[in-house]
Amino acid sequence: MGVLARASVAALIFCVFCGGVRAEGEPEGSAFGGSPAGPPEVARWRAMLSPLTVHFSSDTDHKPVVLAGLERERPDGVVWGGAVFANSFGQPSAYAFGGQRLYRWSPWEPMYAEWTAGILYGYKGEYKHKVPFNYNGFSPGITIGLGWQYSPKVAAQVNLLGTAGVMFLFSYELP
Repeated sequence: MGVLARASVAALIFCVFCGGVRAEGEPEGSAFGGSPAGPPEVARWRAMLSPLTVHFSSDTDHKPVVLAGLERERPDGVVWGGAVFANSFGQPSAYAFGGQRLYRWSPWEPMYAEWTAGILYGYKGEYKHKVPFNYNGFSPGITIGLGWQYSPKVAAQVNLLGTAGVMFLFSYELP
C-alpha cells in the first residue's frame, strides 16, 4: 500500500475514532452538521495531524508530507504553536508560529478561518530556493486555512501553503 493510501486510511480512522469522543457534559455534535464553533473559555491545547499535502505543481522530487504539531489557543482566538514534518523533499523540517482563529464570520457556525505566520526551518542544500527568503534553512512561513468544527474536540482544516499547495489537517482538543 502506498504512503498516500496509508495516510488517507489513518486520517479516516482518526475521524471515525475521534469524532465520537466527547468529554463528560459536552453536547452531542453531528459529524456532518458540526458543533457550534467558538473560542475556548480558557486557553486550550490542540494536537494536529496532517496526513496529506497536495502540491499545485508536479515535481518528481516531491515526497509525501506528514505533519504533527501542537497548538495553544487563548480565549481571544490567538494561537501559537509548532509542528514537525518531513518537507516535500524528505528533509526534516519544523514550523513555529503565531496567529489567530476567527469564528462566527460565516453563515455556517461550525466553520472557522485561521491564519498563522512564523519561522519555517528545513529547506537546505539543493532545495534552499524552494521557499522564499531562505537563509541557512530558515525562512518566513504563512498559512491561511478554513476549518470545520465537527464536535467540541475534533476539527478538520484545509491550509493554503502559499503558491505551493494545500494541506489537509485534523485537530483534537486536549483535555
